Amino acid sequence: MKNLRAIIPVAGVGSRLRPHTYSLPKVLLNVAGKPILGHIMDKITSEGIEKASFIVGHLGEMVEEFINENYKIQSKFIYQDERKGLGHAVQLAKDTFNNDELLIILGDTIFDVDLKSMLNSEISALGVKEVDNPRRFGVAVVESGLITKLVEKPESSISNLAIVGLYYIKNPQLLSECLNEIIESQTLTKGEYQLTDALELMIRKGEKFKPFTVEGWYDCGKPETLLSTNHHLLKKLNHFNESPGVQIVPPVFISPKSNIINSVIGPYTTVSDGANISNSIIKNSIIGINANVVNALLYDSIIGNNSVIKGHYKRLNTGDSSEIEFY
Repeated sequence: MKNLRAIIPVAGVGSRLRPHTYSLPKVLLNVAGKPILGHIMDKITSEGIEKASFIVGHLGEMVEEFINENYKIQSKFIYQDERKGLGHAVQLAKDTFNNDELLIILGDTIFDVDLKSMLNSEISALGVKEVDNPRRFGVAVVESGLITKLVEKPESSISNLAIVGLYYIKNPQLLSECLNEIIESQTLTKGEYQLTDALELMIRKGEKFKPFTVEGWYDCGKPETLLSTNHHLLKKLNHFNESPGVQIVPPVFISPKSNIINSVIGPYTTVSDGANISNSIIKNSIIGINANVVNALLYDSIIGNNSVIKGHYKRLNTGDSSEIEFY
């Protein structure tokens, strides 16, 4: 394996996923049987990447503990005390770059992609995907197979190729110089130092980038997209053991460390370690660690760790240690 380091920014507070993220970092929320960050780490370690830098913030010690307990990888943890944008986050990790090529991968997005093809590129590469509303994203303009321009959340539609949060950088020194330049010159876009602006500066200075098409791009930033990602991953990850008195409607992920009695589970449902479910029907939902669900009909629900749910049909989005009872 070449000198390659993963840079994984995971400092966001996950405000759109509250109340879950009051007590758990967004990247440790369970989707299809493991934390979001676990899916990312399994992907990069399977490609032989042995070094990673994590930019952490809110509840960062929990991220550090998760990585150290589950992955044998040379890890550096850098704390971002002030959230000033993705460009600022990456620049905080500059002292870990050394002479390594970089794979920057956002910590709240799961990719279904052939990373090996991207990492075999002879020039820097950016993951892109065609989208209907490019003004929500940074976009890439492509001519003759090369990226000629990058714009963060353009006002007008100059390209429908969104930058999806997967970046292969062959020249980390130039990246660091360009990040320094935008920070020192106070170049802010939407009030933040954007990685897109630094990459655009690299292009102006002669760095060549090619687009790398990413079809499998699954956001985990909101309850509805977290459930949608869970839905997609379970199509490939169906995992359960038969149990008397329990009807399983695949695809599902049911932890062998859970306990289910007289219930219907699925489709598209994840049941985490230690969960106890009885006399319930649950579909298209995520049930957290050690949650207790009794006499419930749940659909499109995310039940936080250690929650207690008793009652009748509702749509719920509960945080950790919640207790809800319906009469």
